[in-house]
Amino acid sequence: MTIDTAHDIGSTATRRQRGRRAMAAARWGGVGLVSALLLAACGSSTPSAASSATPAPKGLPAFYSVPASLPSSPGVFVKDAQVAAPGIDGTAYRIMYTSENEQGKVVAVSGLVFVPKTPPPPGGYREVAWSHGTNGMTNQCAPSLSPSQAVPSINALLDKGWEVTASDYQGEGTPPGVLAYLVGGLAAENSIDLVRAVQHVALFHASPDYVVWGHSEGGQTAMFAWYIGPSYAPSLHMAGVVAGAPPSQFKYIYAALKSSPYAFYLYMAAIGFNEAYGNAKAPLSEVTTPQALKLVGLVKQGCYNYLQQALDKYPTSTLVTHDPFTVPAWKTLLEANDPGAFTAATKVPLLMIQGTADGQIPPISTQLLATHLCAIGAEVQRWMYPGQHHAQVIGPSTPDMVNWIADRFAGQPTPDPYVPHGQPNVLAQDCATPGGFTTPAP
Repeated sequence: MTIDTAHDIGSTATRRQRGRRAMAAARWGGVGLVSALLLAACGSSTPSAASSATPAPKGLPAFYSVPASLPSSPGVFVKDAQVAAPGIDGTAYRIMYTSENEQGKVVAVSGLVFVPKTPPPPGGYREVAWSHGTNGMTNQCAPSLSPSQAVPSINALLDKGWEVTASDYQGEGTPPGVLAYLVGGLAAENSIDLVRAVQHVALFHASPDYVVWGHSEGGQTAMFAWYIGPSYAPSLHMAGVVAGAPPSQFKYIYAALKSSPYAFYLYMAAIGFNEAYGNAKAPLSEVTTPQALKLVGLVKQGCYNYLQQALDKYPTSTLVTHDPFTVPAWKTLLEANDPGAFTAATKVPLLMIQGTADGQIPPISTQLLATHLCAIGAEVQRWMYPGQHHAQVIGPSTPDMVNWIADRFAGQPTPDPYVPHGQPNVLAQDCATPGGFTTPAP
């Protein structure tokens, strides 16, 4: 395999100035409470020197072991292995590459690359970077463990001759720690760094032209990729972003979720923020009960279904002591990770997709987000699919989305005049829609 290690990511300090860390005030330099509790529970300790590889997490293939020495910059290839992916119209590779945590330390991240069956075109395969939704927070939840199920509608993308990348995000797949759930800029860097990493591996024939697509948690990731992408990775060309049901308006979503079947998302977010920012910036004790602190280790024991069942028996009132928006430290972090708080627009075309019957992300929240983004000069389109629920919308919207992505790669004018017809009566809006963004009744 030929690897070109050249990359124009600049110095770490320069990247921080022009990337996510120039925008976020949250900083911390210690070990998070979650990591400390989990290490203590496992009887582990931090090695005094990186003298040997870190073994793969228990139950995962040896591929997930992390070399003792990593490249010193994010967005650099580490290793890959071809893996079986029945039903996929291409070849799947498990990949490890570098990114950074919130403290600026280079870490290993795992993911997948799917190469189309068709030969690469001149200039290489255009890239679609998939950003996955909520699936858990620990190593065993890594989508790269199940390549055939990792990316919805993947054959619709591969059959267009597009290469697909899919980050696990740090905390899933590679040790140590857990996923920094809903820390948007961090996941966005993980997704973009994978696109950067494949640029310098001859096997992948990657073009610098890419689109980011994510749904739910991945929709927030896609929004932050839209926000930081052009400055974070100037050597790449971000042609567009598709954000499916992106979480935003966190204050209102908190109120909506705390009495819903998805209240456990709030607990996951508290743990994820503590993992990313640590005790000084995200003190769990200021927003959770002693009972909640005893349950921290649950996130290491299973994925989505396990967490929903394990936490469903605890009413929110038994886990949460204060509305986090009334706690200054937490309010600051929540606002820093809310796409509804973006203050400047990029020139990258943005498409938001959602079902009108979404019970997890209220459609009114994406209406408010789109209205805000239009007001700050963004180029936004929003397609609402009548009667579709949260993840259910992916199926009927896929052919419409594929057409929109193809137009972006072709350099077609925006907003795209294409009329979505994945199902009858799709509401298509853009920033010029008379009356602004409105949401039809389910």
